Amino acid sequence: MRVSLLLLLTCTAVLAAQARADETRDPEALVQKVQEYAQKASAMAKSALSRVQESEVAQQARQWLSDNAELAKQRLERFKEQLVQLWKGTSAA
Repeated sequence: MRVSLLLLLTCTAVLAAQARADETRDPEALVQKVQEYAQKASAMAKSALSRVQESEVAQQARQWLSDNAELAKQRLERFKEQLVQLWKGTSAA
């Protein structure tokens, strides 16, 4: 989603800059405007992303994933142990 948003903002910036530069037909001015818009869009995207990453909901989600990852590891380990015991039981018989 971030990439598509940045692409959309860049395309919008190009169109807006082209509309402004139509009167002068100066390609350097167009390039400069596009660069300015791209920098602004990038700064806005970075700001929004860091606000999302620092939000309480994001922190809770990371904690939940961390907790559940440990639980999944423990259950996988128990499953492996049971599988080894089952394998030993069937090979001994």
